[in-house]
Amino acid sequence: MYHVYIIHSLKDGSYYTGYTEDLESRLKTHNEGCVGYTVSRRPWKIVWCCSFLERAKALSFEKYLKSGSGFAFARKRLV
Repeated sequence: MYHVYIIHSLKDGSYYTGYTEDLESRLKTHNEGCVGYTVSRRPWKIVWCCSFLERAKALSFEKYLKSGSGFAFARKRLV
């Protein structure tokens, strides 16, 4: 399974959208400070996740969520 996720910073209220095959492990790397963008905004919690059978579809949806219209959609409908 391939997962697209949105995490929320408990420190400053920001959001981060990403893609992974192992959601628990990925959240752990964010909270341990192993991801450059998210290191200063720890701790994080998952607020939304969607799973896909195909990697290409997951990556395509992640790309959409990071676009202008996808960002607005995510903030209005998903979190």
